[in-house]
Amino acid sequence: MSQTENGKQELPGVPEDTKFSLENILGDNHGAVEHPRLKRQEPDASSTAAEGWDEESVDRPSTEGYCVECEDQPAQIRCDDCQDDYCEVCFAAQHRKGTRRKHISKPLVVHPPEKLPNEQNGDSTEAREEEKTDEGDDDIDMADESDTELERIGTGLPTSPVKNALGTQPAVGSKVGDWFVERSKYIPLRLSFGERKYLRLLDAALQVSEYTDKIDTIGFGLSKTKRIVSQIRELCAILSGLVLSADYKLGQSLFTDRDFQKNEQFFQDTFELGRRHKIMNPDKMRTTYGKLIYLLQDSQSPEVKDMLNFTCVKPIKTVYSVLEEHGAAGLLRDDLITFATMEIYSDGRTRREVQKDIRTKERAIEVLSARYQCDGLSQEKVRQCLYSIGDNHAFLRTNRDPCDRMIAYLRQHFHPTQAKKPKHSLAIRSGKGGARLSHDHAKQYAYVLQSLTLWREILHDMFRLWSLAEQDLLSEVVPYRLRDTGQGLNRVQAAPKTLRMMHTILQRAQHSVGSWVGSSAIHMGDHNVPNALMFIDKYSQIYCILLPICNTLHHIPIIMEKPALRSYIEDEFGSDEGCILEILTDFFRHGFDGSGADNFFDAGSCIDGRLTSAWNWCAQLEKKRYFPVFLLTGFIGFDGEW
Repeated sequence: MSQTENGKQELPGVPEDTKFSLENILGDNHGAVEHPRLKRQEPDASSTAAEGWDEESVDRPSTEGYCVECEDQPAQIRCDDCQDDYCEVCFAAQHRKGTRRKHISKPLVVHPPEKLPNEQNGDSTEAREEEKTDEGDDDIDMADESDTELERIGTGLPTSPVKNALGTQPAVGSKVGDWFVERSKYIPLRLSFGERKYLRLLDAALQVSEYTDKIDTIGFGLSKTKRIVSQIRELCAILSGLVLSADYKLGQSLFTDRDFQKNEQFFQDTFELGRRHKIMNPDKMRTTYGKLIYLLQDSQSPEVKDMLNFTCVKPIKTVYSVLEEHGAAGLLRDDLITFATMEIYSDGRTRREVQKDIRTKERAIEVLSARYQCDGLSQEKVRQCLYSIGDNHAFLRTNRDPCDRMIAYLRQHFHPTQAKKPKHSLAIRSGKGGARLSHDHAKQYAYVLQSLTLWREILHDMFRLWSLAEQDLLSEVVPYRLRDTGQGLNRVQAAPKTLRMMHTILQRAQHSVGSWVGSSAIHMGDHNVPNALMFIDKYSQIYCILLPICNTLHHIPIIMEKPALRSYIEDEFGSDEGCILEILTDFFRHGFDGSGADNFFDAGSCIDGRLTSAWNWCAQLEKKRYFPVFLLTGFIGFDGEW
């Protein structure tokens, strides 16, 4: 390399008319001018056509074994008419309309070849070395690994094992059988964006309604049937007015003839939205759902139906019903569904592993939505079904998994037959510390284990129980009676379907633990649990008890990292292990001691009495000497906020 008089460097052997200078750039032969830095990077550039940033490499051949369209996914389908290989998503996108829909295709069963890192974007080795970063390499590796895993599923090859956290679903990549088929029959379909608008209107109408205040009362005036019809019409009128303010065109159609019978479908759909949303989110609509379900319960009465001239109730829209209606139930047996609905955990995992799972999940969702779309069932609807199943897994993680964690704490810190130390014995005696039962350590250990196991089984089948509870509540042949249960006037109604399912769950729990301590009586349709709504409300709050305790126990070792808090815990409890043991010992003793009522019929060792005792322990938490530890770990209360 030589140097000119003004100090600039010149490349040897470069013609004068191709030098990188202002004169040549503005001249007639500007197309032959090349930047010297680019020339150094590509010594063989003379044999390669230059490409601008806005030019496509139309002559570059596609990599063998990969999709001709996206060029980064393994080819899975061969189109005989196009004479090209596609991945499933690109084939569906390119052949969804027009004459291409009639193209003949056949599947490809091939192993995708490995791309060399320096060939993925057509860059030279030196340029790749200068621009490559660790994060970029991780993304490439994750994409290749994700696609390879999905390719193995599609071709029936064995897959690498993936962590199945706490058994929320079949192992990822395994054969699913009919597990998702049975499960999806009781999984409500997630609300769409448009449906959420009407949900807010329904909730607003129920907030201002005084339905239960005017119906569930003993007084004089109009007959109960006339009061019910009047209140239902009033709620429908309020709802129509809110719809008019939000959507003038739709609201105007509701007010055309002021005939509720002609708008029956609209009111049925709106009320169904509220029921579906509540099942998916038990912590929502705490006050309005009771009004809604009691209103629908009254609307099922034959006398009320005759006066209303329409019915307010329709079946809940579930994942299975939507797919079955369009003949796409095969989705629930597709082995890819475990990837598309898996929960992704970040605890104890690297960012690369989490990103790999995210890409795998997104890819599986796209493949399934393209594979099972059909007339009347769009790809977005298929995604909605998959997301709904994912919501069910999230529900199980929040509600059921705390039971698994408490069972793990019990087995880890306590011996089944004898206490490791006298102060950590689980033995309780009636009359001591508020206990109403007398158990030695072994008996109390078994009692706690079977109670937590029973709660776990109930929460595992909560969606099915909720479906049966609504069937009992909205039954036309099982009436209710208004009765003072000691906590005000309540609707006392038998729940045969829910009770039958509870006996099945109880038998499953008894078989799981091997033996049973205490009573196996289930209260349903009496003054303790007046109806199925009270039953569902009671057991849907289990996570409110166990999750704050699990969070506190999890954060105790973390707060020990601060010197001041470490000194406090060591002075009071000896160590973080001693603090955890004291909390667990007290909860396993007095959270399951039969307390919480004045007699053994209302509390004691019966199925519902176990939950009553746990709530009684929660009410006494502020008096415990370890209560400051709960506050230090972020505890707020047992009302679902933490």
